[in-house]
Amino acid sequence: MTRAKLILFSVPLVLMAAPRPLSIDDMHKFKDVADPRCSPDGKWVAYTLATVDTVADKRDTDIWMASLDGKEEVRVTTSREAETSPRWSPDGRYLAFLSGRPGTGKNKGTQIWLLDRRGGEARQITDSKARISAMEWAPNSKRMAVLVRDEEDDVAKLNEKDREKPRVIVIDRYSFKRDGAGYLSGTKKTRIHLFDVETKKLELLTTTDFDEAGPVWSPDGTKIAFASNHASDWDRVPSSDIFVVDAKAGSAPRKLTSFAGPDSSPVWSPDGKLIAYLKGSDHGFGEYNMTQLAVIPAEGGASRIVTSSLDRGVSRHDFTGDGKALRFLVADDMSVYLARAAVAGGAVERLTSGQRVLGAWDQAGACAVAVVSSDNAPGDLYVIDGGSPRKLTGHNDALLAELTLPVTEEVRFKAKDGNVAHGLLTKPVGYEAGKKYPLLLRIHGGPNGQDQHSFQFEKQMFAAAGYAVLNVNYRGSSGRGQQYTVSIAKDWGNKEVLDLLAGVDHVVAAGIGDPAKLGVGGWSYGGILTDYLIATTTRFKAATSGAGVAFPLAFYGHDQYIRQYDNEFGPPWKSGLEPWLKVSYPFLHADRIKTPTMFLCGDNDFNVPLLGSEQMYQALRNVGVDTQLIIYPGENHGIAKPSFQRDRMQRYLDWYKKYL
Repeated sequence: MTRAKLILFSVPLVLMAAPRPLSIDDMHKFKDVADPRCSPDGKWVAYTLATVDTVADKRDTDIWMASLDGKEEVRVTTSREAETSPRWSPDGRYLAFLSGRPGTGKNKGTQIWLLDRRGGEARQITDSKARISAMEWAPNSKRMAVLVRDEEDDVAKLNEKDREKPRVIVIDRYSFKRDGAGYLSGTKKTRIHLFDVETKKLELLTTTDFDEAGPVWSPDGTKIAFASNHASDWDRVPSSDIFVVDAKAGSAPRKLTSFAGPDSSPVWSPDGKLIAYLKGSDHGFGEYNMTQLAVIPAEGGASRIVTSSLDRGVSRHDFTGDGKALRFLVADDMSVYLARAAVAGGAVERLTSGQRVLGAWDQAGACAVAVVSSDNAPGDLYVIDGGSPRKLTGHNDALLAELTLPVTEEVRFKAKDGNVAHGLLTKPVGYEAGKKYPLLLRIHGGPNGQDQHSFQFEKQMFAAAGYAVLNVNYRGSSGRGQQYTVSIAKDWGNKEVLDLLAGVDHVVAAGIGDPAKLGVGGWSYGGILTDYLIATTTRFKAATSGAGVAFPLAFYGHDQYIRQYDNEFGPPWKSGLEPWLKVSYPFLHADRIKTPTMFLCGDNDFNVPLLGSEQMYQALRNVGVDTQLIIYPGENHGIAKPSFQRDRMQRYLDWYKKYL
């Protein structure tokens, strides 16, 4: 009898288990939804779902499909290798994707695979020894435009065993390195090829020898539009233009635009008469680029800005079915929404509302879907059928149901020079009004980016550990207009520091942040600003600086930003040392720093190389400040290996706990 009572009593306890705080063990339980594509009939959406295998210590991406009515969900691929870029054939018969999984060809690497929707296994249809990075179907479903990274002739002749041997690196470019890609040679280009699905023939499209990107077919299938930089000194000039070429092998492209900056992402109007594209900022402000939406006649002529009334960056544009309007994403002050504008110009209409972030989106007929995220919800697929999108998938719902998540609210505050900055304050889990908490200022990178209403594991983890977390969109961030972004050009570490300290003052004055327990940290430009802050004030009791640089002069010719340095500061023998020394004050005045600081970086980072972290670590060791240097072997600018990602988060937690 007693046992029966205990059993009956235990059932509700299991069913009604209280939500728990998030832990570091949850880090790789979340699943990432991306790249949705509507089927031509508008009834299905193909997309990718990325998961982490902690045992194999790798990330895996698979293709999934969901019916637009929400009744069916199908996993399309199950291999342990990544499958990405799902693309429907226009006739709806096939679903193509990219994968490097073992296939039937003799060449390894990423190939195109084809899945017949009528049934059967996916089959490999390309066997390229060069790297394939993208493909787009022709309107007749018989051909594809394929982006292929050229192989150097001497490498192509080597057998597999010899390819694995270390080779001499010969540099012949001005901009000669790129994170993830490594050292760059002028002989290797990413170019458009035509691929015949039936004959498997792969042919080079254009007669020119330049990098090409974003190929899209005209509605009648006779032409292809793309972006490329054909400047005589293309390696020094960070710009690109829109070109159109006949969809025949060996054709000469015709240049449509001539702007001294980046034009990219062409899209054809349904009648083939116009091409819409993203027009960037002047190349002198390359790292502060803000894209506008423009249109130009496909046969040539004057271009016109469609979003001239909108001082915000746009992306992911497409024509409406009638060709009279364009829909696109707008990054606006901590949110990203879908908008519409008439091709003829005029006001921009906001189509979705709320404090949320729309990521990748796609449309076909009655189907319009996007990946939507918010402060406490990772991205999932939503159907865009009104101001409030309808949720279609719930890949993280079960995990979220277990968790107690914090409250995030928008904050605004004025810096000493009068600028009003905006940010997000995430309160600790279990927050009690009137109680002061240790405060972490976590700084986003870029600087041309924004902290926004999207799910970030880092701030969730800190809030679960009892910290208040402040994210500030300092000057230089996107989402507040072009002038807000470019205002820090040639003046790093000045206006941003004023905005960041004003945010800390605001949270402390509100009685939430404990002024005796302040921590700071960030990655990339967030690491750079961390160095500036600890060299400016001793208020912070602990800092973590990831992949930063505090002595930019030493990075001229060493990292991938040679064109930015030339355009923004000028070569030191032309501009003099003054502008370089001005932005190098954290390293040159390291003796002012009192904050215990951990420096972290990947040893293969070509974006902000390890040198920056090593210099600051050595400087703090020299002046007697507690410091550590953490190096992740084999990692680029973004730490990719799951075990290293967890290690980094644990080190953050331990470092802040030690000093706060």
